[in-house]
Amino acid sequence: MKTATSPTVTAYIGMGANLGDAHATLMAAARDIAAVPGVLNTGVSPLYRSAPVGASGPDYLNGVLKADTTLNALEMLQALQDIENRHGRLRPYRNAPRSLDLDLLLHGQEEMRTDSLILPHPRMHERAFVLMPLRDLAPGLMLPQGSVEELLAACSDQLLSRV
Repeated sequence: MKTATSPTVTAYIGMGANLGDAHATLMAAARDIAAVPGVLNTGVSPLYRSAPVGASGPDYLNGVLKADTTLNALEMLQALQDIENRHGRLRPYRNAPRSLDLDLLLHGQEEMRTDSLILPHPRMHERAFVLMPLRDLAPGLMLPQGSVEELLAACSDQLLSRV
């Protein structure tokens, strides 16, 4: 992990769950992320209910967590995957229902493409369940594809309900 003298960046983490007590799981995951060494400050958006995208199963609860961190992107990804595993995340097939899904959406202004991580997240600009909570946390946020507000307007056909 990085030292206290490492530069601080703001990361945004998409959180979702549609198995078990999704609300309790997301709140526990937010606490777990806040407790990771190198994560300095966190804030959590309101949660939203949405239908699964590209899959069947129960509705998801989704939100976004904002974290100021000294961790680099790959360290943050590892910490998120460790938290998912502690919460029983299984990956039996693509888009399977999930006890917990944590996606690193943004890590400062970093752009990255590896086998394990693409930054910015490649599909966040198409998903209202990511854009709405992002707007709640950072209304003026600009993504490579445009402002969160503009992108959210383009997803107006995707139904969300605030929890």
